[in-house]
Amino acid sequence: MSVANKQHRGKVLYALCAADDSAPKYSVRGLEAAPIYAIDQNGLRAVVSDTLSTRLRPERRNISAHQAVLHALTTEGTVLPMRFGVLARNAEAVQKLLAANKKSINEHFERLNGRVEMGLRVAWDVANIYEYFVEQHSVLSEARDAIWDKYNPSNARREEKIQLGNLYESLRSADRKQATDTVKEIMADYCEDIIENPVKKEKDVMNLACLVERDSLEDFAKGVFEASKAFDNSYVFDYTGPWAPHNFITLDLHAPSAKTKSKTVDVD
Repeated sequence: MSVANKQHRGKVLYALCAADDSAPKYSVRGLEAAPIYAIDQNGLRAVVSDTLSTRLRPERRNISAHQAVLHALTTEGTVLPMRFGVLARNAEAVQKLLAANKKSINEHFERLNGRVEMGLRVAWDVANIYEYFVEQHSVLSEARDAIWDKYNPSNARREEKIQLGNLYESLRSADRKQATDTVKEIMADYCEDIIENPVKKEKDVMNLACLVERDSLEDFAKGVFEASKAFDNSYVFDYTGPWAPHNFITLDLHAPSAKTKSKTVDVD
């Protein structure tokens, strides 16, 4: 492909980096198995690949390819990850995007330089989460027993079942908050910042995104161990990373002539 044709093809954007005098060579491939490369402008670098597509489907293979590129870039240095599916019309449009947003991009680099994101999830490691709460909270066991004493469990009135369910939900929410506050207080000594993300499963206690200095990952692991000692064996701790700092980016990218904004957010 000629240089001119390459310049005018559409670009898939993966991440923004600080540019240097090097001409980077990337071994990882991007979406549609296309090579990835850098487009530089005024000290900033966009990592892109070429595409003929005008819209990228959020299929597993595409999202996996996007994340693989981000993972490879994160091992090399600080990156500002782009959400999946961001396209630019051509190389010139990418350069204009970098130029128009230079100030805010540099502010993010200053705040996030040398830092990565670590995920910390805690879950209840119990066979039956409801029965576990019945054992832990006398108010729940008493409410359940009162219904069972009054009715055959299968014949209990719908209103009373709903009330019992609401009590269980409120107790679980309170325990989650208490546990999360405890972990955040301990982990504050090992993290630059902590963000609470929504939990997805009934047994999930918390889902934290932690901003950590790249050179302090061993200390972060020690912090997780210290936090786990505040809980019994009913809780399991699991951390992942390092990742690009998706959850700590509040960057709005805008082109000079564009009316819409494209926000760099986590695609998970």
